[in-house]
Amino acid sequence: MHVHELNWMQLEEYLAGDDRIILPLGSTEQHGYLSLGTDNILGERVSLEAAEPLGVPVLPVLPYGLTPAFGAFPGSPSLRFETLIAVLRDVLDSLHEQDFRRFLVVNAHGGNAPVSGLIREWAAAHPDAQAIFHNWWNGPKVLEVALAIDPEYSHANWGEDFPWTRLEGIAVPAEGKPMLDEAAYRVAGPAEVRELIGDGSFGGLYRRSDEEMQRIWEAGVTEVRELLASGWR
Repeated sequence: MHVHELNWMQLEEYLAGDDRIILPLGSTEQHGYLSLGTDNILGERVSLEAAEPLGVPVLPVLPYGLTPAFGAFPGSPSLRFETLIAVLRDVLDSLHEQDFRRFLVVNAHGGNAPVSGLIREWAAAHPDAQAIFHNWWNGPKVLEVALAIDPEYSHANWGEDFPWTRLEGIAVPAEGKPMLDEAAYRVAGPAEVRELIGDGSFGGLYRRSDEEMQRIWEAGVTEVRELLASGWR
């Protein structure tokens, strides 16, 4: 249940019997032919679908993350590392003061990976609380399904091309493109990254069947739900 669909009194009533909450993390950034909000859409949606049968509240997705490499693509703002860390620390601290004790942070953007260190540090400093950081798109169950479909599972290609991240009236190329030169990408600045990847996709096919994408999605929802239900000590 999305907290936007609750008032504070309902959430207080929930806290009388449960202390779990989900915080989705995303990023507003280029995704080739897909929505600039792809990470936000996926992070919030997978959290909501996973939490629904368990009745656990889901916070709004944090829509900005660490994406400096895409700075030359319009509509891809990036936070500084220290800004993101400070925001997340403040959010966790304030929720802890309101008696939430189990936090599942569902990340949908690879650039936010350093946040995992903060989550562990924060939990260690709050022994009465637990916090889990989970990259939904590369959990074991999701990777097993995705890589069996196509090992070229990457940024802004078919691997993020769900019906709910597509844009109406926007066609994608029928043919794939060569995969990203990882070595060149690691040392490239924003302008060089744009030149390197062109349309924004990291390579491979742009679209696969909806049936294949649904299999990946179901694995992602299942994995988040299992963490939410039984990932605690």
